[in-house]
Amino acid sequence: MATLISVRPLARTPRLDLAQLGPNWYAVVMGTAIVGNGAAALPVRVPGLTGFAEVMWALGLAGLLVVGAGRLVHLTRYRAAARAHLLDTPATAVFYGCPPMALISVGLGTLAVGSRVIGTGPAVALDAVLWSAGTLYALTVAAGIPFLMITRHRVSPLEADPTWLLPVVAPLVASAAGPALVPHLPAGTAQQAMLYGCWALFGVGLLATLALLPVVFTGLVHSKLPVLALTPSLFLVLGPLGQSTTALHQLADAARPVTPQLAPAALALAELYGVAVTGVAMLWLAVAVAANLRARRAGMPFAMTWWAYTFPIGTCVTGTAALARHTGFPGFTGLAAGLYVLLVAAWAVAAAGTAAGLAGGRLLGRAQTR
Repeated sequence: MATLISVRPLARTPRLDLAQLGPNWYAVVMGTAIVGNGAAALPVRVPGLTGFAEVMWALGLAGLLVVGAGRLVHLTRYRAAARAHLLDTPATAVFYGCPPMALISVGLGTLAVGSRVIGTGPAVALDAVLWSAGTLYALTVAAGIPFLMITRHRVSPLEADPTWLLPVVAPLVASAAGPALVPHLPAGTAQQAMLYGCWALFGVGLLATLALLPVVFTGLVHSKLPVLALTPSLFLVLGPLGQSTTALHQLADAARPVTPQLAPAALALAELYGVAVTGVAMLWLAVAVAANLRARRAGMPFAMTWWAYTFPIGTCVTGTAALARHTGFPGFTGLAAGLYVLLVAAWAVAAAGTAAGLAGGRLLGRAQTR
């Protein structure tokens, strides 16, 4: 007698595959932290804004812990993949600029926003640790990734894209966040060392960015973007523009009590530079938006590159907010508020896409038979 055997289809459910967890995932932390930091910097007060900033700071801190733990597993359990990502895959190696920026951004948010939750003393201590670790990391990456490009990576300047900016922007982020720690240091030499060190970080980041921007633009014109999913990376050009503006204003504020003889010149430089560079940033923002709308019509799918919409716009928020604070011009206040609305919308889109991708197994997914 024949026996009928019913066969049930094997169920396949996605399981996180940490072998795929690259340094680009720190962009989630950066993009979340800048939403809280931008809210704290805005020159306008809206009911509920402070509470929203605290929630975003908490999410950024939690994200840093989660991604950091995942990367620790990746670096210890999947050493061959991690080594290949850094040494043999330049498209991945440039994203090593993200971890230091995530550390520094969460640290700044802890002092600017989180101090109301955990207290000033713990906030200063945590910011000092994260800023110090992030700055050392930033300098290592700013020197190390270009070194690898010169000596090991097979790259062509005619194929450059905006992700090449990530390693060299990190020192600019450190220079913008460091001045917040100056008032909490002992008066005298310690404050001066911090202030001058942040000026040096500003110089490192700015000059390296100025050297790379023509290469990036040449690569974009010559080779275009090889895939639609890279189109959001055009927003990365805004990062050094907004961050350098923010840094100069923060440095000018810190100079008043520490180096009063330099404060007037620092403030004048910050205002003149900020106005000029903000104009360039708004022009490039229009280019980037137009290119991304075109890519969406062409079917651009969601990818982790969509987080490039967040942090660069956030730096423009903090830069224009600083201009509004120092110049008193209402146009900069309105621009900062408008950019912040755009930032929150960009974060919501990127966060929703990431959550859906993780749940559906498209991101970090590995089919698991059961």
